[in-house]
Amino acid sequence: MTELISRDALRARIEAGTVTVVDALGGGHYEQQHLPGAVALTEDEVANRAAELLPDRAATIAVYCSNAACGNSQAVATRLERLGYTRVLKYREGIQDWAGAGLPVESGMPA
Repeated sequence: MTELISRDALRARIEAGTVTVVDALGGGHYEQQHLPGAVALTEDEVANRAAELLPDRAATIAVYCSNAACGNSQAVATRLERLGYTRVLKYREGIQDWAGAGLPVESGMPA
């Protein structure tokens, strides 16, 4: 099972620039709102896009989706781990918890 990361720990890592954040919802959900600096990567895209979006397999990566009931983040995390990514974390509470705490979100697609 993928190691969990708390909202406060994730926020600190984002602010320090020591984590790559992955939005496992993608598409319209990503466009509507996502964590600061997050890249969109769904389970179906991992095999084809992970190397491009996440070139350092030893980097710390935090994956999230909508909430604790959403399985997308674990699905993406598991696929990344199978590809040899060694520092994958899961923010189980997801974007609903983050936005509900009043923390900043971004919207739109990547430039």
